[in-house]
Amino acid sequence: MLTSLFDYHLPKSRIAQKSVQPRDASKLMVLNRAAETIKETRFREIGAFLRAGDLLVVNDTKVFRARLLGKLVTGGQVELFLLHARSSEAKTSLWEALGKPGKKLLVGTEIFGKGWTARVVEKGERGMVVLAFDRSAKAVFALLAKEGHIPVPPYVLHEPKKEADYQTVFARSVGSVAAPTAGFHFTKLLIASLKKKGIRFVPVTLHVGIGTFQPVVVDDLSEHIMHAEYAEIPTTTLAAIRQTKKAGGRVIVVGTTALRALEGLLSEETLSSRKTVRGWVSIFITPGYLFKIANGIITNFHLPRSTLLVLVSAFASRDFILRAYRRAVRKKFRFFSFGDAMVIL
Repeated sequence: MLTSLFDYHLPKSRIAQKSVQPRDASKLMVLNRAAETIKETRFREIGAFLRAGDLLVVNDTKVFRARLLGKLVTGGQVELFLLHARSSEAKTSLWEALGKPGKKLLVGTEIFGKGWTARVVEKGERGMVVLAFDRSAKAVFALLAKEGHIPVPPYVLHEPKKEADYQTVFARSVGSVAAPTAGFHFTKLLIASLKKKGIRFVPVTLHVGIGTFQPVVVDDLSEHIMHAEYAEIPTTTLAAIRQTKKAGGRVIVVGTTALRALEGLLSEETLSSRKTVRGWVSIFITPGYLFKIANGIITNFHLPRSTLLVLVSAFASRDFILRAYRRAVRKKFRFFSFGDAMVIL
């Protein structure tokens, strides 16, 4: 399947730079897969398209300040984008990271900051490195909380002023380098009103990794390699999914990250588990995929030629999705992380 099949024209003026306030005032496009109809409203009206007994699955991951600035012995500046800790001991830890400028980060290169040092111990492709820090992973997280910068996608021109500007209301478990942005549209008031209607919320955790930032660079989608992301599904969430399915309710997934956690980890066997299901997820969902769990998805508008656009084109037909995207451009919807929302039912 060609990557070019998932392309569309998007004016730069349609790329949102911050969330609307309040967040549930964002636009919502409602897609009915069976009838291939499209409606437009505001996100705060999403309850009109949900019903009692529906289960909303949200990603409770929390973004950490993953961007860290340092210097080389020569005085040159380096930007490190920490992805996740590979291992940790009392006085050292190994981290997978992206480094800029990558050509200067050779094996053995030392990087210095305010009271910290790191050394390149492995070098991969496209700026990927493994760093050995002079402290435990827990201490690196503490360092990042103090000295790090909020990681935002390259199309967001300015770092948010407050950390809360790049977190969802569901954020609990620290570990992501990008926010699960479909969750941005929910407010505490909206959640309360949906719960009164008989709609339940349950969490999964998927720590969003570098795949969010990396474009598809191959012409044939079958040659694209997805980066693995760590995910967990609690026993309470497993039980709620089982109960909802048994009662004939719908499992509606908030975001592509939560969707990948469910579809990547769950099978008939693991769904019946009485223990937390956890593991690394690298599933690449493309048209033709048979969804095991999700009956609906709430998502944002994604980049052209991206794995996320391919994913939503698997949930509905590619032609239908691209028709909706072209309509969203015409109707001046806001796109990408801080943009408007779509629900596909």
